[in-house]
Amino acid sequence: MKILVIGGSGLIGKKVVSNLRSKGHEVMVGSPSTGVNFLTGEGLADAMAGASVVVDVANSPSFEDGPVMEFFETAGRNLAAAEKVAGVKHHVALSVVGTERLLASGYFRAKMVQETLIKVSKIPYTIVRATQFFEFIGGIAQSATEGQTVRLPHTLFQPIVSDDVAACVADVAVQAPLNDTIEVAGPEAIHLDDMVRRYLDSVGDSHQVVTDPKARYFGIEVTDQSLTPGKNPRLGPTHVGEWLRRSQAKA
Repeated sequence: MKILVIGGSGLIGKKVVSNLRSKGHEVMVGSPSTGVNFLTGEGLADAMAGASVVVDVANSPSFEDGPVMEFFETAGRNLAAAEKVAGVKHHVALSVVGTERLLASGYFRAKMVQETLIKVSKIPYTIVRATQFFEFIGGIAQSATEGQTVRLPHTLFQPIVSDDVAACVADVAVQAPLNDTIEVAGPEAIHLDDMVRRYLDSVGDSHQVVTDPKARYFGIEVTDQSLTPGKNPRLGPTHVGEWLRRSQAKA
């Protein structure tokens, strides 16, 4: 099966490409570094020719309201148009658990537009919504840091390692389209402030995590339902403790 992975040179994309190739599939990497620009359309038709499946795991380089909306809207329209011409049978896209609950953020408004474009394109599709990645815990801490203090709410979330997200996306890509959205999350829910405490301790960071019910998540007010999946998500096998041990060993 020929599969085009848009954003195939990024964190998730590289893992999806490797996973699919290990199963014997012909995989094309769609990124500016390989001559495929999904924003201008350059190289898109040639890369998509003969592809049965397109996997979109690309992310915007900017999270500012205007640029991020332009990125997902332009890429979404270009991909849909090229897929119709190429006769693509399955569009797989990576999105975020809780997108519709986080629309105070321009990033999530743009992700919702991306999902809507996929649904109205008439190309058979599967949207995979993932919870926050373990690899971004450090970024969460940094965004909430004031001096030597990290202020976070005691809010539940259910993070997942990028390897497990990529495995799920690759698995979905070789199955029949669902014309629906599925969710993937880590195997355990944990409070955001507690997770960041564990992470900072594991890397020897002396910043103090303060639990503040008024603190926000990247500027967004969140509840226990904002960042956690609904009923019956697919669960990755990697637990928080295992990931922290792996990270320490690599360091």
